[in-house]
Amino acid sequence: MCYGQAVLDLADELVDTYADVFSGPPWNEGEETIRQFAARLPADARRRGFRTAFAQCATGIDGFATGWITPATFPKDRAYAQVAAQLGPARVRKLLTGALEIDELAVRPHARGRGTGRALLTEITADAPDRRAWLLTSRLAADTVATYRRLGWHEVSARPGTETGVIVFLSPEHPDH
Repeated sequence: MCYGQAVLDLADELVDTYADVFSGPPWNEGEETIRQFAARLPADARRRGFRTAFAQCATGIDGFATGWITPATFPKDRAYAQVAAQLGPARVRKLLTGALEIDELAVRPHARGRGTGRALLTEITADAPDRRAWLLTSRLAADTVATYRRLGWHEVSARPGTETGVIVFLSPEHPDH
C-alpha cells in the first residue's frame, strides 16, 4: 500500500497499466482520457486519505487500485453529478461522504481471473473509515458489474426515474448496505 504523493514515483507504470486496461472493451478509452488520468494523478495524490494498492510481478505492475476519502461537499465533476441524481442528497451523505471512494481499479488482461482484483480491493479497503467504502462503474461493463457482485459488493438502487449509465456499489463490509 502506498499513501499520498509517494505514488508519483510509479506514475509512468500506473499510466501504462491504465492504458492497457481501459483502452480495450468495454471502456474503449482514447488517448485523451489516458492523458487526463496522468494529469489528474498528482492532484488525486493530494486528496485526503489518498492511497494506492498494487499487484506487481517481475515485469511490472499487473494491477492497481486508487482511492481517497469522499469529501463532505460532494463533488460535481466527472460522474459525481450522475451519482448525486441517482441517490439524492440524503443517501449521498449517509452512504458516501466520509467513506473511502475507490476511484480506479485496473487489472491487466493477463492478470485477470487470478484473484488480483479481489486482493486489490481487500487491501485498499482494509482501513476504510468505519468499514465504509464505495465505487462506481459503468452499466455497460457487464463483466465488471458481475465481478463486483460476485465479490460481495452491493448495488445501491437508484431513485425511480433517475437511472444513469453508472452503478454505485458499497463494499461488502459497508454497514449501510
